[in-house]
Amino acid sequence: YQRNYFVDGSLRSETLPDKRYKLPIGVRMNYFLDDRFVLRAFYRYYMDNWGIRAHTAELEVPVKINSFFSISPFYRYNTQTGTRYFAPYGQHQVSDQYFTSDYDLSTLSSDFYGAGIRFAPPKGVFGWQRLNVLELRYGHYSRSTNLVSNIISLNLKFK
Repeated sequence: YQRNYFVDGSLRSETLPDKRYKLPIGVRMNYFLDDRFVLRAFYRYYMDNWGIRAHTAELEVPVKINSFFSISPFYRYNTQTGTRYFAPYGQHQVSDQYFTSDYDLSTLSSDFYGAGIRFAPPKGVFGWQRLNVLELRYGHYSRSTNLVSNIISLNLKFK
C-alpha cells in the first residue's frame, strides 16, 4: 500500500493493474580454480508486462583456509528500468489510470558487497556434534534511490 500525491496536491492510494506477468531468466556457473578457490558467478535477466527490465550480476569467491574454515567475499550489481506507472512524489497526473510512487518499481541501480565466514569442524561447532556448521555473513547494500542498509545474517546447520 502506497499513498500517492498528485500534481494538484490530491491524495489517492496506489493503483496498479490486477495482473502482472514476470519472466526471470538466470544462469549460474561455478568454477573450481584449485583446491582452495572457487568462482561462483550468477546472471539474471528479468522482464515483466509493467515495463520493468532488470539485469543482475553476482560474483562470489569462497577461499578455503583449511578443511573446516572458509571466507567468501561477494559482490552483486543490479540495474533496472522502472515501470511506466512510477512517478516520484507529487508528479502523477490525476488522469493517470495506474500510478505508484514505490521506489522499488522505479529506475534504479544497486550494489551489494561483503563477506561471509564458514566454520564446519569435524567434531562440531564448539565441540557440539549436533551443530555442524556456523556461517556468519555481512553485507552492505546501497541503491541509487538513497536506500542504504547493512545486513548481518547467521546460518546454523544442525544434523
